[in-house]
Amino acid sequence: MQPGDRVRAERGDVTNEGVVLPSTTDEHLVLKLDGGYNVGIDRAAATTEVIESGARAVDDAAGATESSEITFDDDLPTVALISTGGTIASTVDYRTGAVTARFDAEDVLRAVPELAGRANYRGRVVANILSENMEPAIWRDLARAVYEEVEDGADGVVVMHGTDTMQFSASALSFVLNVPVPIVFTGSQRSADRPSSDNVMNAVCAVEAAKADHAETLVCMHATPNDDRCALHRGTRVRKNHTSRRDAFETVGAKPLGTVDYERAAEAGSDGAVATEAVAWNREPTPRDTDADPTIAPDLAVDVELVRFTPGMDPDAWSYLDGMDGVVVAGTGLGHVHTDLIPRLESLVADGTTVVMTSQCLAGRVCDRVYDTGRDLLDAGVVEAGDTLPGTATVKLMWAIANTDDPAAAMRRDVAGERTAESRPWR
Repeated sequence: MQPGDRVRAERGDVTNEGVVLPSTTDEHLVLKLDGGYNVGIDRAAATTEVIESGARAVDDAAGATESSEITFDDDLPTVALISTGGTIASTVDYRTGAVTARFDAEDVLRAVPELAGRANYRGRVVANILSENMEPAIWRDLARAVYEEVEDGADGVVVMHGTDTMQFSASALSFVLNVPVPIVFTGSQRSADRPSSDNVMNAVCAVEAAKADHAETLVCMHATPNDDRCALHRGTRVRKNHTSRRDAFETVGAKPLGTVDYERAAEAGSDGAVATEAVAWNREPTPRDTDADPTIAPDLAVDVELVRFTPGMDPDAWSYLDGMDGVVVAGTGLGHVHTDLIPRLESLVADGTTVVMTSQCLAGRVCDRVYDTGRDLLDAGVVEAGDTLPGTATVKLMWAIANTDDPAAAMRRDVAGERTAESRPWR
């Protein structure tokens, strides 16, 4: 037997079944059990049987693009699985015992067999990076990959992505792409080799969301700490609000757009049916439009900076912003900075920089007409971003500068659900 093989080991009244991991001695067999734990077994005391041969070399070269295709069933919808790396696209590398994250479609199904029978799958690897290393150039590659999959007939797309910057990438695709089918981002807070991993449930719910009747760009992650349902967050209104909880993501200022019931989704997977009862909407989503053609505007202005005002900061600290195409300020409260910083922002605007004001508050909207400071900011030419989240506003400004004649006007209107008409209490 080899690392990667699925083995049944019997020792008296005890039977263990799992996947063989590399062992440091010839006398012991190490199995990864289905529950996620490892067990060491004395080979001499056990009777073993190989159930399935699963050894497979993994190419560790980073950044390469691979594609794969699985046998199609004409009765099932087609879901494209696109990986950028991250915890969800990971399993044990059986050569080393380490966790690896370079997956095409077959790899994903091997790691999450619960996806089988739900859809036809096509897959490709756009990047193999930690999400903190995400950048606009990869957003463009990702957008092109999604566009090509939709052009080629995919009924929905699932993007597997690290959680730390998922909200930025979901925002980027919301502005760059206009496609008539779902784009669903999902990830995992805990890797596949941990018993508490959330990768299976998030992946299953994301596929069901990608089969549902909408054309939104969503983030699909645990809605609670339990394995009961996933929340569907609009890509331009979501924020990661906890470092490690499985339900780390929240829609800011409102309930999530919808939810996926995991138990119902699991039942629906047995015959490939769309889990229509599993997907429930809190608000009406943008519907699918099978007659519409996908469009893409991949250009992004990268010379855009997000800055945060803090009390007592030196106005000269923002001198590096001179010459920038765009600046997004995360101000206090209704959108304020120290009075001494206003001339710096006014000078930027005079030199052609689009300066946009957002708030550090977790909910609510910018309104610079209430206090003198705010009125002075408006007089300086600073643009109010309403209740657009600072990170989303930064990505939007990158898109607006590259694709519109009047970026300031674009920042004042809603483009992809990032800016609501009014803020209302919802709890």
